[in-house]
Amino acid sequence: MAAVEIPKTYKAAVYDDPGTISTKIEELPTPEPGPGEVLVNLTHSGVCHSDLGVMTNSWYALPAPTQKGQVGGHEGVGHVVKMGPGTEGSAVKVGDRVGIKWVSARCDSCAPCLEGHDGVCLNQKISGYYTPGTFQQYVLGPANYVTPIPEGLDSAAAAPMLCAGVTTYSALRKSGAQAGQWVVVMGAGGGLGHIAVQLAARAMALRVIGIDHGSKRQIVLDSGAEHFIDHTEGNVVQDVLKATGGFGAHAALVLTAANAAYAQVMDLLRFGGRAVCVGIPEGEPKPIAKAWPQTMIAKELSIVAVAVGDRREAIETLDFAARGLVKSHFRVEKMDKLTEVFQEMNDAKIQGRVVLDLSN
Repeated sequence: MAAVEIPKTYKAAVYDDPGTISTKIEELPTPEPGPGEVLVNLTHSGVCHSDLGVMTNSWYALPAPTQKGQVGGHEGVGHVVKMGPGTEGSAVKVGDRVGIKWVSARCDSCAPCLEGHDGVCLNQKISGYYTPGTFQQYVLGPANYVTPIPEGLDSAAAAPMLCAGVTTYSALRKSGAQAGQWVVVMGAGGGLGHIAVQLAARAMALRVIGIDHGSKRQIVLDSGAEHFIDHTEGNVVQDVLKATGGFGAHAALVLTAANAAYAQVMDLLRFGGRAVCVGIPEGEPKPIAKAWPQTMIAKELSIVAVAVGDRREAIETLDFAARGLVKSHFRVEKMDKLTEVFQEMNDAKIQGRVVLDLSN
């Protein structure tokens, strides 16, 4: 393969005033891949609500505030353009299309890694938080951890699958719901939600009840939900019970960052039901309302949580997308529109996903 021309500098969108919604385009020097690393020329990056939380320092659980000049983003797709030392035997090569995920690197030796829990590696690197993220044209990644992108899957369509897709797929698997059973998706019309509905209904044969604002009704139904419930009207709990024969759902995924959703989720479950926590509320942490031991014991309920999916789940999610079983509803914007996208996201006006075109 002919040598790839690599520029000395490139463009990146940085958080120029962390704590506020503000980004700035800057020129950065192109990095050299170190041992075990590859240099990736990114063409697209999804924009996730998690990026908004990191940029605005609104996640109280983060160990340190985001630094000025941080490059955010964790749903990047591009081509490998240079290999670092010691990568001769790796599964990727120059020219391969790969993805960068939320966990951009893991140690592969701590207890969570050895048990397959990539998302909670004790030495992980988080793309877009104290590690350069994907809102830029070039990024480094471990040769053994970048995710291969299937042929035939558009890069812009692949980007949201690297976080929204793999996370919701992992959440559905951990919900324990079986084919033909009921799953409630809270935040069903959002960036994660509409993908979760498709995965549940079309890839896993689950029956889906989508809950969101009335303006998201059509995208939720088009994604495969049997029922849509507008949480601003009527009685959500009664509507779920009615749709499920009076018992409630076998599982409920909380994909929104709203504490109000967590306060309601336990009431939506039938005996043996399971709540899956995914959305991270902003501000001061609050316990899950109504998660009373008496009720949980009486109904044999359980609560689990998902940080992000593992490597295998990422590959399986991209395979679903390549086969056409799940398609992200997204629009494409240029990098210099990122601040506007974040403001729209903060105002809860985005349906589906936004993907940045990182080309000049």
